[in-house]
Amino acid sequence: MRKRAAARQQDVLNVLKACDKPMTAYQILEQLQIAEPNIAPPTVYRTLSALTHQGRAHRLESINAFVPCRCSHTESVPVLAICDDCGTVDEHDGSELLPKLTALTDQNAFHAVRHIVEIHGLCGACAA
Repeated sequence: MRKRAAARQQDVLNVLKACDKPMTAYQILEQLQIAEPNIAPPTVYRTLSALTHQGRAHRLESINAFVPCRCSHTESVPVLAICDDCGTVDEHDGSELLPKLTALTDQNAFHAVRHIVEIHGLCGACAA
């Protein structure tokens, strides 16, 4: 029996929230297959696409992985600080960046549909 989209999205979010590190689509798939062995990769990719479109999850473009959204980004910019050593991701509200980013893209009449800022470095624990 096929699950409804909302139930599938909640399953994927639960997997993401249970892990303290970013997860690839295949890592998410492996976790879901424990309870549902017949789930296929396209189902996970479609669900992740819906979740990122809704702003309930973020795709880390630089490492091709996903994290659950932990902030409210109605009119904001998620700023994701990614530790290159331990892999943790801290999410920050970049609301104050939105006007500056818009001003930059307006110079070339570019119409942005989403903003995500990724910052790589070391978290406080790894830098110590």
